[in-house]
Amino acid sequence: MRLVVGLGNPGPDYEGTRHNIGFLVVDRLARQYRIALKHRGFLAHWGRGKAGGTEVVLAKPQTFMNRSDLAVCSLLKELRLGPTGLVVVHDDLDLEPGRLRIRPYGGSGGHRGVLSLIEGLGTDEFVRVRVGIGRPPPGIDPIDYVLAGYADSEAEQVAAAIQHAAAAIVAVIEEGAEAAMNRYN
Repeated sequence: MRLVVGLGNPGPDYEGTRHNIGFLVVDRLARQYRIALKHRGFLAHWGRGKAGGTEVVLAKPQTFMNRSDLAVCSLLKELRLGPTGLVVVHDDLDLEPGRLRIRPYGGSGGHRGVLSLIEGLGTDEFVRVRVGIGRPPPGIDPIDYVLAGYADSEAEQVAAAIQHAAAAIVAVIEEGAEAAMNRYN
């Protein structure tokens, strides 16, 4: 079993923002594999099912980004999984829009949601799928940029990135992080 967590901020004010691309990828997986995120508990919306041939729990923490560890640690404990059973998908300012990077461990790269997981879990050894959102244009504050929605002109690129990230996560689950890195990085 694997726990797949999309990082984001809860509530309608944050729907469709760059910072919530992790939620959008989990929603895509939920639709693709018909996994209803109907459970409310452990500070997350979550559901259980199969992705490919592997049992998974898909989750969207309902804490804010910088407290994602509260939901993830609760779910891992409930599922009796260690950090190696975790796959996290999140936005990344340092990657061009639509680019992916899979990493089996490493630092937070300045991402506060990932930092909260590293601190809460006491390790950086969990798989993360980073989805590029690019840097803001000159004069735009990075916080305002990540909390803004996408422009209509970006819709096609965002949809492709979400689909690509979902496929990469399935590859991580079924083939392992190294094989997925060779294919998607």
